[in-house]
Amino acid sequence: MTSRVKIFSGTSSLYLAEKMAACYGKPLGAVDVQKFNDGEMSPYYKESIRGDEVYLVQSTFPPADNLMELLLLIDAARRASAAYVTVVMPYFGYARQDRKDKPRVAIAAKLVANLLSAAGADRLMTCDLHAGQIQGFFDFPVDHLDGSAIFFPWLEQLQLKDMIFAAPDVGGVGRARSFAKHFAVDMVVCDKQRKRANEVAAMQVIGDVEGRDVVLVDDIVDTAGTICRAAALLKEKGARSVRAVCTHPILSGDACQKIEASALEEMVVTDTIPQRNSTQKIKVLTVADLFAEAIKRVHGHESISSLFV
Repeated sequence: MTSRVKIFSGTSSLYLAEKMAACYGKPLGAVDVQKFNDGEMSPYYKESIRGDEVYLVQSTFPPADNLMELLLLIDAARRASAAYVTVVMPYFGYARQDRKDKPRVAIAAKLVANLLSAAGADRLMTCDLHAGQIQGFFDFPVDHLDGSAIFFPWLEQLQLKDMIFAAPDVGGVGRARSFAKHFAVDMVVCDKQRKRANEVAAMQVIGDVEGRDVVLVDDIVDTAGTICRAAALLKEKGARSVRAVCTHPILSGDACQKIEASALEEMVVTDTIPQRNSTQKIKVLTVADLFAEAIKRVHGHESISSLFV
């Protein structure tokens, strides 16, 4: 007997899980998260999941309660005799801490991987990890979906005359190169130096952008300081236009105001993180179709290689 697919959502990603379930063609499963007066959470499933394939949708952006709620949902599914538990985490929080870059710091990405394993997850489905090698922190399958599947069609319809891609920092060279390779165009790099986290000290462009339509490619935009400074520098170097594509729009603090006042023509992001504040320059594309298709293929034991890198 083939197990049934049931899709559930944590509190913070309900907006996206509803779209995923609609794309998949099933109603979202019933789950409730009760809270004690002190904020302690107690989730429970309002329907039987015995022997079912359970897909739990929850991104782990702040607050940390989102991660804790996800862990409790995994544990509850295991104790309710679910046959298979897949964590659908469009945005993998704490991924920026993936190594010891200075003494006496935590490797948060590895810790989150350990917590998911300990809670009882069988599989992880995510999109555009900050560093691809984070997949190696897990001892179960990881489906690393590629956000470029969302951005490529949008870029194609723009029909930019002389497009070139740019990495806003050296760490983003791989992402920018994959976009450049797909469109068979050149790329440049904005080399930055930081004073401290979230503060850029200096930046320079490596490559020629004179008269070109530049597209900056990044996985995360937090304060938007780097991407706005890169856009200004590219315009100074003679770029005809500057746009940006970014998978995970954290957009903390006054990031939206910075983007509105920046040299960017527009910034295209996905809905892996809900937008509480926005600006006319930001366009949001959904990842719901991408994840729904991945769930279908995983359930049907089909290849999903075209959906991730």
